[in-house]
Amino acid sequence: MHLDATGWIVTAVAILLTGISKSGLGGALGGLAVPFMSLWMSPRDAVAVMLPVLIAMDLFGIRAWRGKADWAELRLLLPASLVGIALGTLAFGVMSDRMVKGAVGLIAVVFAADRLLRKPKAEAHTAPLPRLARLCGVGAGFTSTLAHAGGPPLMIYLLTRGLPRQAFAATSVFFFAALNLAKLPFYLGLDLFTRDTLVMSAMLLPLVPVGVWTGMRLLQRIPERPFYLLATAALGLSGLKLLWDAVAG
Repeated sequence: MHLDATGWIVTAVAILLTGISKSGLGGALGGLAVPFMSLWMSPRDAVAVMLPVLIAMDLFGIRAWRGKADWAELRLLLPASLVGIALGTLAFGVMSDRMVKGAVGLIAVVFAADRLLRKPKAEAHTAPLPRLARLCGVGAGFTSTLAHAGGPPLMIYLLTRGLPRQAFAATSVFFFAALNLAKLPFYLGLDLFTRDTLVMSAMLLPLVPVGVWTGMRLLQRIPERPFYLLATAALGLSGLKLLWDAVAG
């Protein structure tokens, strides 16, 4: 596993964007890092490197947003996400690196298209939506296991709920904190962690507080839509590249 200077720079930027996203945008851009890193390494190595980094981000996020999460929503979402994790683990266990790269690329393209084409405002529902919550929970668990890209399925649900901004951000932070910790034994069972992946995770950890701190400060001052469009376009392009590699390889 080796990254050149460009790979390190792109990975660092992706992790910073992930931290910014997780601290205020519901993790919508959390899928950036794995597609970018998979251009230089195996997707399995990329998700293994990212999991400790994401758990560290979650710990910072919990401290920042404690007391503001909507636990009624979490009680609907989290059990379903465990089913998604189990399904994602089964898929990971039977798919080759080429197939995983294609799946990660497809996830990136579909989610990027979803974010670019969806209307800026979703209709809010005040009544509970348990069916949608369970469906989105399973989807988030599955895509998060394969590519740490569980943000869009979660956002589909949270946007329908019309939650206040702080409750929206806090609920997503607590959801992914539980989700990422739940993925840890599954990743251990798949034998994804190696000495190299753990060393690389440790080298990237200093970026975690920078990304989260930047997100907490900047996202209240800059327009969200231009940020979404640029980062989402980059996610879609990286997904197209991975799909090409999977087909041409």
